[in-house]
Amino acid sequence: MSTFKELINGNKPVLVDFSAEWCGPCKMMKPILETLKTDLGDIATIIKVDVDKNPSAAQAYKIQGVPTLIVFKHGKPMWRQSGVVQADHLKSVIKKYL
Repeated sequence: MSTFKELINGNKPVLVDFSAEWCGPCKMMKPILETLKTDLGDIATIIKVDVDKNPSAAQAYKIQGVPTLIVFKHGKPMWRQSGVVQADHLKSVIKKYL
């Protein structure tokens, strides 16, 4: 599997869900992200990063609350939002960066 850095440096948008197992709103994001993955297919990558298991990634992107969603393209954060975000909104955000 590709490393985190390789993934976010690619040509297609990458939605990173910074979350934690103990977080209720993070659990609400799971079916939303599954729907989004089905809708988008291969045009974007969606990955989940557990902030408790990857504190350096959380620190690098100044994650202060979970869930925090960041869309990366060419290694740069293009969009960021904390909290539960609906699939339709996420889809429109990702499509801006195709």
